[in-house]
Amino acid sequence: MTQPQRTVILLAAGEGKRMRSAVPKMLHEVLGRSLMGHVLAAAEALDPAETMVVVGHGAEQVSAHLADIAPTARTVVQEKQLGTGHATRVALDALPDVDGTVVVLYGDTPLLQASTLAELCAAHEAGGHAATVLTASVDDPTGLGRILRDGDGGFAAIVEQKDATAGQLAITEINSGMYAFDASRLRVALKGLTTDNSQGEEYLTQALTLMLDAGHSVGTHTAADFADTLGCNDREQLAWLRGLMQKRVNSALMRSGVTMDDPATTWVDVTAEVAADVTIRPNVQLKGRTVIAAGSEIGPDSTLTDTIVGEGASVVRAHTLGASVGAKASVGPFAYLRPDAELAERAKVGTFVEVKNSRVGEGSKVPHLSYVGDATIGVEANIGAGTIVANYDGMAKHRTRIGDAVFVGSDSVLIAPVSIADGSYVAAGSAVDKDVPSGSLGVARGRQRNIEGWVARSRPGTKTAKAAERAAGEHEE
Repeated sequence: MTQPQRTVILLAAGEGKRMRSAVPKMLHEVLGRSLMGHVLAAAEALDPAETMVVVGHGAEQVSAHLADIAPTARTVVQEKQLGTGHATRVALDALPDVDGTVVVLYGDTPLLQASTLAELCAAHEAGGHAATVLTASVDDPTGLGRILRDGDGGFAAIVEQKDATAGQLAITEINSGMYAFDASRLRVALKGLTTDNSQGEEYLTQALTLMLDAGHSVGTHTAADFADTLGCNDREQLAWLRGLMQKRVNSALMRSGVTMDDPATTWVDVTAEVAADVTIRPNVQLKGRTVIAAGSEIGPDSTLTDTIVGEGASVVRAHTLGASVGAKASVGPFAYLRPDAELAERAKVGTFVEVKNSRVGEGSKVPHLSYVGDATIGVEANIGAGTIVANYDGMAKHRTRIGDAVFVGSDSVLIAPVSIADGSYVAAGSAVDKDVPSGSLGVARGRQRNIEGWVARSRPGTKTAKAAERAAGEHEE
């Protein structure tokens, strides 16, 4: 049997006043994607011929976001928010030739899973229904529409909380507000919607009643996990949904072979990838397109964003953004890798080190208290404590090249553009602004001179002077 054409309509026009935000509700983020981004990702599993997003409040921002995350989706503006039925009709009017199955979803249900949508459509199409309602069984249905069933257990109606009897209020099967429809029958039902209600709006639930009255069947499919149907109305609910998703993501990772010392403080975006045999210590965030290879250890107290970590690497108490950490390399503690920082295999970036737009070669070390910007470091080099690559002259950035097996002494400044050739040394405390040839020692500092008796003459009576007097007396003895 050939699968019917499928079309997705995403309702995302609401203002979301309870969010109390200048950002449209649909754009608030949950573990790496916007609320609507999660729904669109789940809907991709349906392989829809068309995805139509109904926008309204913040239409320009929402449309711009859609262009980034779902460029094939089309938008239609609901100028006035006159109800879910009206929004669906606005979308269908922009798709006059659509046939087959139309799936109507909400943009604020980030926990909706692709498997649930696939099952909804399969049940709808196999049953030949005019509509199929996605339902859920919940412990506390307060405020939600209840599913009423007939004597045979079939769908009979949806009753809202305010209209329900005491017996109906005890029902725990609720309407998610998400549906699969037969396109042609949906068009007919939408034409019959009225605004005879307290809000003066067109409700999509009325379409179900009209279909039943016309003798068509309406089916149901119950989500395996009620969380799939949860929406978001305010910041408290947003945090709650984020916590539920955290548990989902972490559970899946641990079942796949990832060790988490403390799942409660581990936050992994849905866009990140973590291989088996990775160990994640407490207080770790893996954000964006971060990829962690097998055998690596991350944390504690680390945030990695859009970062690639190779096999067997270690990242401890570090912050990374757009960086690459090679196999068996080590980062931290208290290190900062900025965009385009690249550590080769077995490289080391240590305590209080910042690296930006630089490559640290295989086996090379930047162990302590250093800044490396716009530099290329060869293999097996050692950059001493307190070294600064001075890459900015106030007008432009310049590049520094440090060769293989170079040793840069502590507290040195390499003033770009400059090249420290293979197999050379830089003396500690140097300010280098000229190239150092291979096999040379670069020294760029003033000669030391000691002024004897200066303390006694210039700082008489101080504790330093007294210590010097004692030392002089001991020397005379």
